Amino acid sequence: MASVNYKADGIVFDIQRFSVHDGPGIRTIVFLKGCPLSCLWCSNPESQKLAPVILFQLDKCAGCGQCLRACQTGAISLDAPNRVDHARCAGCGECAGVCPMGALVLKGERMTVEKVVSVLKKDTVTYRKSGGGITISGGEPLVQWAFATELLKACKAQGWHTAMETTGCAGADAVEAVFPYVDLTLLDIKSMDPQTHKRVTGVTPEVIHRNAARIARLSQTVIRVPTIPTVNATDEDFVRISDFAKTLPGVDTIHVLPYHTYGENKYALMGKDYPMGGDIRPLPPEDAARFQRIVQARGLRCTVGG
Repeated sequence: MASVNYKADGIVFDIQRFSVHDGPGIRTIVFLKGCPLSCLWCSNPESQKLAPVILFQLDKCAGCGQCLRACQTGAISLDAPNRVDHARCAGCGECAGVCPMGALVLKGERMTVEKVVSVLKKDTVTYRKSGGGITISGGEPLVQWAFATELLKACKAQGWHTAMETTGCAGADAVEAVFPYVDLTLLDIKSMDPQTHKRVTGVTPEVIHRNAARIARLSQTVIRVPTIPTVNATDEDFVRISDFAKTLPGVDTIHVLPYHTYGENKYALMGKDYPMGGDIRPLPPEDAARFQRIVQARGLRCTVGG
């Protein structure tokens, strides 16, 4: 077993226990900060910036001014609708620490591998009895690939099943370091068309598509398709993605993930507009079922949802 640097640290913005998605069994999901993509539909916008960020909930604010006195950078204004000037905010969390109503919430904490594992150990029995384990997510966990590697090594040392949700957008060195310790990779493929991919994520897909083959050689891999009306919800898209998946070693499964707006409220908490706007509706079930049949007709297994 490879040695583990338990003092390695990274920025974690959430640890979600008792998840029944994102891998087999009952799982704990560790969400890492940072992402090179800026998907218009991102449900975790607080994850995109590597540094910690503050969310503000107006309905909880008592207007007491304690946050104003605690802030050392002048980023708080009681007259501003969203209270926080994110351009000036240092992400120190002092304002959230003194807020008596919980209106200000810090998303992002620097944690060591040792500290994260101490949290994960609370559910060791659950992992064993359910066939579950640990899923590393984000953001894009490969942004913090050195930390992710040590965390995954520590999880394997405990005998836990490991999974990672990833876009695959990273350097080859990150891929080669991380995925030998990943039992199951849930790899997003959003579009095979470079122009569409660039328009909706901010990056072109060439690195992602190259890394998909590397990842599939190192880890059991399932292709996931966040399926967005007006973006990739067409028969042609699913034919192209299915044909691409068939070129990847060992890949035999695609998950159709219907578009939802669960993360829309987070943009308001960050003082931002939701990039997708309000005109895009959730994917109709009959469309998801049709895409499932297309994938199956190409010789692959397919489920709707993940």
